[in-house]
Amino acid sequence: MTPTPERSGREETVEERADRNWNELLQEFRVLQTGVQILGGFLLTLPFQQRFADLDGPQRVLYLALVVLAASCTTMMLAPIALHRRLFQWQRKQRLVMGGHWLAQIVMVLIGCLVTGTAVFVFDVVLDRRASIIVGIAMATLVVSVLVIVPRWVGGSRPHA
Repeated sequence: MTPTPERSGREETVEERADRNWNELLQEFRVLQTGVQILGGFLLTLPFQQRFADLDGPQRVLYLALVVLAASCTTMMLAPIALHRRLFQWQRKQRLVMGGHWLAQIVMVLIGCLVTGTAVFVFDVVLDRRASIIVGIAMATLVVSVLVIVPRWVGGSRPHA
């Protein structure tokens, strides 16, 4: 299957392109935010469950690491808002978009770790440590595939300027 050639460009100004890119980034952050909120909410309810007292030391450490990771994801998703507030009306939308781009990449890695860690935690509690390690390796492989390999494969090489 041969990919269809992409258009050579859009008829938009530099400012219009920056506005469009910023809006696309905001949409991506909205999607990420929902997933982090669901996982974070799930994690925050666990200490109030009766079986939480049965967790062993490594499970408690993993749980607390996941809570910190979920809080870190949430905090990192606030950063584009802080950037926007700082750069608002300074005619620096290009910088804003580049900063948002880098933050989005960091957040995706953190969320990949959060999703993987949550799966490991659940399998460790429900089944055993061996099953959690297997699931952790499978999830880490999937995360790396989705975040690194697939985008490089689909995107091909970077177009020349």
